[in-house]
Amino acid sequence: MTDTAPDFAHDVAAVHEATERLLTAVAGLDDAAVTEPSLLPDWTRGHVLAHLSRNADALVNLLTWARTDVPTPMYADAATRDADIRRDAVRPLAAQLDDLRESGEGFTAAARALPADRRGFRVEMRNGVVERADRLPLRRLGEVELHHVDLGIGYTLDRLPAAFVAAELDFLTGVKFAGHAKLPALELRTADGRSRRTGRAAEGAAPLVVTGPATALLGWLTGRGEGDELTADGGALPVVPPL
Repeated sequence: MTDTAPDFAHDVAAVHEATERLLTAVAGLDDAAVTEPSLLPDWTRGHVLAHLSRNADALVNLLTWARTDVPTPMYADAATRDADIRRDAVRPLAAQLDDLRESGEGFTAAARALPADRRGFRVEMRNGVVERADRLPLRRLGEVELHHVDLGIGYTLDRLPAAFVAAELDFLTGVKFAGHAKLPALELRTADGRSRRTGRAAEGAAPLVVTGPATALLGWLTGRGEGDELTADGGALPVVPPL
């Protein structure tokens, strides 16, 4: 994982803007639409919205840990996390909107309250993943933007802000899948001339080159696209492990 400090204030502002876009879009739904299937297996739109609200609360826990140096887990445990999402998924639209707005404001306030000298503090996320506090806004931004797509209400991958797509590709290639034992060595190339490497170490062999639009690469890596717009030198695209 890179230790390069992100632009914390910029990232917090980006989360706020993405949340406002999401709230505006969701406000156009109705109670029936909230109960309909999302693009995620076995989840309704209500599940997605409930997850986003509870994720904001969970990240506030980590920001509080970073600020106070008192260990605070994201969630009490996996079973409680899942139960809370199921519980909140069935609420009507108005309750979903209020919760999403209030939890989002809570995240923004907690992020802005984090002193600059505590931003490099490391906290433990789910599944033992260790992360710097100043990268938590980027984590939240990924949740908001990608789950907005998952709602299936017209916000598609090609509507994602270019800056977010670039930052998320940097995260996926440089952190999430870097050295991953179940992904071959890859070099991802986009039309803007960028090249990113990820997957297993090449061990002397050239990595598999995958080329295509940045949004298509993002969709493929996150399980939100089949990679139809991508080309792989020398064969088919490999299977990407679940996030």
